[in-house]
Amino acid sequence: MISKQKRKRIFYVPGMISLVLIPLFCFYHFYKVDAFKVNAGINLHLPNKESFFEYKIPSLRKYKVFNFNENEISEKKKLQDMQLYLRKLANNKDTINGIKIHFGLKTNYDVFIRTIDILDEENAPDWTINENDIYILGSTNTYKKVKDTIQYDTMNCGTLEIMRRQAYWEQKEKIEEEKHNFQLSFFKQKWILISFGYFGLVLLNIFVLVKFNRSK
Repeated sequence: MISKQKRKRIFYVPGMISLVLIPLFCFYHFYKVDAFKVNAGINLHLPNKESFFEYKIPSLRKYKVFNFNENEISEKKKLQDMQLYLRKLANNKDTINGIKIHFGLKTNYDVFIRTIDILDEENAPDWTINENDIYILGSTNTYKKVKDTIQYDTMNCGTLEIMRRQAYWEQKEKIEEEKHNFQLSFFKQKWILISFGYFGLVLLNIFVLVKFNRSK
């Protein structure tokens, strides 16, 4: 009579360790090297105090003062009023009045950023920063295009084709960068859900492996 030899259960310990630990090491490495960190900035030039007081900026205009001491949502009405007043100054080319914006100690950073955005949107003529204040001055200066009386002869040397190719590659790089930023942003927002999904798959694999060995 031939006796059946019972098959030995297989537990591939190195494989299970790799399945669990390698992705964790990858996540640790990504965060250690700031792989998901997005850096951004704005061009900001700050005058020195000597120049600020030399030109008597604090007394150069009759300033309407806007005080901010909270977050952007709470200060929304004052930000809108400031933007409308700034637009009026620019349209009237007012050189008598101005705007002084003061940021209190409890002002959120988003209020400062929104203020800079408004200055850019309204093409503020002249403005400067001194400590916790921004001074906006109206201006009568208008930049007129000077008529060029010199006659130029154009020559086709393939410049348009080069510019077309350059625009194409710039657009392609922009799309790739936006896609990359979207992927990073998506992962940063969904990393908890992805982690739970991954651990769920690990547990499912362990459960199936154990059940498979028990059935042998």
